[in-house]
Amino acid sequence: MLVLARRSNQSIIIGDDIEIVIVDIKGDQVKIGVKAPKNVSVHRAEVYKEIQEENKKAAGTNIKPEDLGKLGDIFKKKNP
Repeated sequence: MLVLARRSNQSIIIGDDIEIVIVDIKGDQVKIGVKAPKNVSVHRAEVYKEIQEENKKAAGTNIKPEDLGKLGDIFKKKNP
């Protein structure tokens, strides 16, 4: 892990298009801003882990081939 010291209003650049800005420091809390392209997802670690767990659960759902045919029938009925 790379560890860098920064002060308020200083930043760190990641790659060509991501910037991490130190917005405020109060006691043991640091507020940061993230400037990144819209196609780059930015999450707090605990939120990211929850998303990954939900994705694993969804991927583990057993869908039978015959259920896919039923799903196609439902879409045909909704879009005549």
